[in-house]
Amino acid sequence: MVTGATGTVGSELVRALSNRGVHVRAGVHSVIKGDRLRQLNPAVQLVELDFQRPETLDVALTGVDRAFLLVPFVETQVEDSKRFIDAAKAAGVKQVVKLSAMGADAEPGIQLGRWHREAEQYLAQSGLAYAILRPNSFLQNFITYQGPSIREQGAIYQPLGEGRVSYIDAFDIAEAAAALLTADVARYHGRAFTLTGPEALSGHEVAAAIGAATGRPVRYVDVPEEAARQAMPGAPQWMIDALMELNALGRAGYAAPITADGQQLTGQRPRTVQEFAQANRHAWQP
Repeated sequence: MVTGATGTVGSELVRALSNRGVHVRAGVHSVIKGDRLRQLNPAVQLVELDFQRPETLDVALTGVDRAFLLVPFVETQVEDSKRFIDAAKAAGVKQVVKLSAMGADAEPGIQLGRWHREAEQYLAQSGLAYAILRPNSFLQNFITYQGPSIREQGAIYQPLGEGRVSYIDAFDIAEAAAALLTADVARYHGRAFTLTGPEALSGHEVAAAIGAATGRPVRYVDVPEEAARQAMPGAPQWMIDALMELNALGRAGYAAPITADGQQLTGQRPRTVQEFAQANRHAWQP
């Protein structure tokens, strides 16, 4: 079963598992919204899953052998993760692969990392076979969050200074997850994998790659932190603070490391920003 199946990573994982001939159950908040997953594979089974409603977890996990745990970026994400892990254990699930975040094992770390670390530790103590994926920031964020400003203004606005980030394509995260979920359970039990792209990029370099793919100039604009905070007027304070901490790490260079973990799992090198930009150039067209 794939949780968060309609999201950036979840939908890619449904595709990756379907391509491997795996029977996939997609946990979705809305079965109607999740119907587009059947375009990837008509055999995908949709099931309602709401972390706040334990009864949906029990139904969704019935008969599941392996599960991919991806909880939304919400204030209750630790409790949601623990609730799912308990339900998975009760249902007799053989393996849980958790999506975490790069640096979740750092001490003391940032708030987002501490939340992931608490959920990781709970999973490790559950008695379930498990593996953990800790990806860096997604290249898809330049579509999901930066897409409107790129299309309308030809600009990427981020409070990252000259910091470099080894962004990763969600495609590669999904391929790594699919490798874990289809390998022998014991082979990767208890291991954590840090997933990055093949190079650490500045905002200017990402902008240049998108500009080259779209055939129109794109620039990177370093935004002061206070201006970035004011640009999220509807977001709760805990979310703004967590995101600003994450950006501060990027500015300081902590998001620049590059690992080979993903390639070791999949046998494929991760996609470059140029490949990502070319594949998604339609997303930034005015």
